Amino acid sequence: MMTSPSREHDSSERGSGTVLALGLVFVLLIFFVVIAGVITAISAQHKAMAAADLSALAAADTARGLREGEPCTVAAEIARVNHAELKGCAQPEGYSGIVDVRTTVPIGGPFTWLGLAEGLSRAGPPE
Repeated sequence: MMTSPSREHDSSERGSGTVLALGLVFVLLIFFVVIAGVITAISAQHKAMAAADLSALAAADTARGLREGEPCTVAAEIARVNHAELKGCAQPEGYSGIVDVRTTVPIGGPFTWLGLAEGLSRAGPPE
């Protein structure tokens, strides 16, 4: 005679699948938020570096007399056009036509608490 399997379940395991699924969803959510934060920070870093490079090149051209204006004013304008802020601009003594530039870009979205991404660049004529 064949007996049917018991329909009684251990009550201590009742609902454990739901808890496991919710835990997995929570872990995946945290993972994707962290990945989004890293991507946002890297993107802001690239923007800051590009703005610094372009600002330094324009300022160096101005310092060499290839365009009109004051090098750091030109660098600030180029940084602004590239959605960055000029935080530092200097022409090292003894180096004609060379300009050092530092720009910052805020890390956007819900990740503003990460602060600012910074770009540094030096441009000038070859030695």
